[in-house]
Amino acid sequence: MKVRDIMVSEVVVAHPDTSVNLVARLMAGRDISGIPVVEDDRVIGIVTELDLIVRNTRLEPPAFFAILDARIPLETPGQYRERLQHMLGTLVRDVMTEKVVTIGPDEELEALAELMVKRRVNPVPVVEGERLVGIVSRSDIIRMMARDLESTG
Repeated sequence: MKVRDIMVSEVVVAHPDTSVNLVARLMAGRDISGIPVVEDDRVIGIVTELDLIVRNTRLEPPAFFAILDARIPLETPGQYRERLQHMLGTLVRDVMTEKVVTIGPDEELEALAELMVKRRVNPVPVVEGERLVGIVSRSDIIRMMARDLESTG
């Protein structure tokens, strides 16, 4: 079976300037685990449940290593600013994950399952070339398994 056989073709998308509140309402209202961020039909990021949950965690100050009277930071000021922006940002561009793991529609389901398990990603945008053509989540795989079990049993 191929990814195209279980993917959702009508994808709810966001743009970088979409508000985080709207994305949260869309995800909750449509019971979806993530929304791809697109520009010109190209996936440039994704907002997942985890990206939104991070906003409700405690902000840790920058870590450092103390040697005698010196303090050596374990992250750059830029990394700390990025974490802060991710937690406090009001626009999708502030909270999205930019390194998006995608899959092609003609890939086998086994490849998708392996990707989801090994890379711990959910959902996975389906792209053909650079164009978004669908999305698939763990729940889509579970639904397919349930249908297969019903038809055999």
